[in-house]
Amino acid sequence: MSDSPYVIDITADNFKEQAIDASLQQPVLLYFWAQWCEPCKSLGPTLEKLADEFRGGFRVAKVDCDQEQQLAMQVGVQSLPTALLIKDGQPVDQFMGAVPEGELRKWLEQYVEAPAADPMEQAKELLAAGRSAEALPYLRQAHQQRQDVDSTLELAKALMHSGETEEAFQLVDGLSPNDLQDARAQAILKRKELAEQVKDLPPLEELEKQVAESPGNHLAKINLAMRLVVAGGEVEALEHLLEVLQQGGDHKEDAHQAMLKVLAILGPEHPEARRYRQRLFQLLH
Repeated sequence: MSDSPYVIDITADNFKEQAIDASLQQPVLLYFWAQWCEPCKSLGPTLEKLADEFRGGFRVAKVDCDQEQQLAMQVGVQSLPTALLIKDGQPVDQFMGAVPEGELRKWLEQYVEAPAADPMEQAKELLAAGRSAEALPYLRQAHQQRQDVDSTLELAKALMHSGETEEAFQLVDGLSPNDLQDARAQAILKRKELAEQVKDLPPLEELEKQVAESPGNHLAKINLAMRLVVAGGEVEALEHLLEVLQQGGDHKEDAHQAMLKVLAILGPEHPEARRYRQRLFQLLH
């Protein structure tokens, strides 16, 4: 029995209702299989995967031929596996044997409407590659479609990393008190608090210029790190703060406290936070 909502087991008792009648609403792919059938062991999971991928574009109706021999004979099944596509109550095409996933997808697309790409999934692929700016249009689309906490916070995170902090803050401000407990929301709220604290500092570009012209200016490095965090550049900020700690001087404790603040914003589960926390410990001890 599959957990997928797009996969059902068919018997002689429910065949008409779940296969023939159901095909009036959505295409039904009758899949005849058996436990002893070796090709079925690869085709079955592929069909279920594609049913989930097509998100209701069609339904897989599985017939265990060991249990439903009479039904298989009535349909005219001669070998296993056999798949028969039914639309509007009528068979439209079939195939026998294991078919590679790519070919099966093309075969299905002749009869079944392919699902629209999920903008959230597209965005997450880009975010995983560090391409926040490119992910923004997809996140905006996902947020418009879903209007849920996950899409709101993912959009706000990407806005932060793209330097559009005010819009990110506005999105989080609109969340309920309960949703504000989400770690992503907390991180953005901490950035908002930090943004208020550093509002009187020189702009990011000016601080970058100061540090480039005078690498030993530790105060400028700390200020730059704080500006970077507000803009979503936590890792770069941590590098600047580590440099100040390594070099010592009057601002070593300031850098230490600033680094603790950045690590708190990243949260305990962030992989970079764990790495920099270890580096900080090694440096101090």
